[in-house]
Amino acid sequence: MPRYQGEFSNRHDLTPKLGVLLVNLGSPDEPTTRAVRRYLKEFLWDPRVVEIPRPAWWLILNLLVLNTRPKKSAAHYQSVWTDKGSPLLAHSRDQAEKLGQAFEQQYAGNVIVELAMRYGNPSIESALDNLYHAGATHLVVLPLYPQYSATSTGTVFDEVTAVLQRRRWIPEFRFISHYFDDSGYIQALADDIQHHWSTQGRSEHLLLSFHGIPKRCTTQGDPYEHECKKTAELLAKALKLQNDEWTITFQSRFGREEWLKPYTEQTLRSMGKQKLSSIDVVCPGFSSDCLETLEEIEMTNRDAFIGTGGKNFTYIPALNAKHGHIQFLKHLIERNSQDWLALENIQ
Repeated sequence: MPRYQGEFSNRHDLTPKLGVLLVNLGSPDEPTTRAVRRYLKEFLWDPRVVEIPRPAWWLILNLLVLNTRPKKSAAHYQSVWTDKGSPLLAHSRDQAEKLGQAFEQQYAGNVIVELAMRYGNPSIESALDNLYHAGATHLVVLPLYPQYSATSTGTVFDEVTAVLQRRRWIPEFRFISHYFDDSGYIQALADDIQHHWSTQGRSEHLLLSFHGIPKRCTTQGDPYEHECKKTAELLAKALKLQNDEWTITFQSRFGREEWLKPYTEQTLRSMGKQKLSSIDVVCPGFSSDCLETLEEIEMTNRDAFIGTGGKNFTYIPALNAKHGHIQFLKHLIERNSQDWLALENIQ
């Protein structure tokens, strides 16, 4: 049944306001087996995330994956959990808060920022409810994924439009699908890495690790691999690195099929065996630190490198809510809504 909001039926005469919806992946509500199982069931049932035919995948998911993986994943979440909840949610909230403050200073309450998680809480539907009640007449959706993939950005589009389909009144709507090669994003990354090097020291080699997806996604037309490689090339150029000073890899492989290569853990093991003296690792596909950066990279992959003979391993944190990142996100949103922001009542 359609879910119509009666109180918005005559909102054609509202004062123009811009609603900004930031969306990140999500995480369980608690680092417990039960909460992780609930989260993984929602996440892994998405047909964009796992493209196995539904009847077969239902059996695999419910009889195997959800009976084995939640307990292991819960232990991983416990190792990085904070007083504010999951690192991803905590950093994403900081981003939304600081971005809202930056808009408030310039637009006096006429730009409203809400945060949603694609899976888990706060949901996209609840965030859109908040924007509706705040009087947003125009909507910009920004998935916090620099590189586009159907498995991430595409599924945000699916959910946002599914929620909007259940509404009688739909605001003017724009969707920012990627920013992998945006000069502002590349500069924010480069500045942050340079700051790290100037204050913490620089290692012998820089590893750029991106989230992985199945190789067949690329052969079927997903631009993600190309966009990751372009980000890496632009970042290496901005840092004035020689070809032998940096490497691109892909992490978080799941299942038996081939994923994008080279794999991060295998590469680090190989570098460790070569007795590489020191390595810096950065993840330019993650806007916020999360389980995949803090547990998989900083813990598991550190052990893989050190355990095979490597010496010094340094993870350079994600941009999170750092000033340069927030300013970039603000400019990105402004650039995609400048005609709306020029409306008399929004300025």
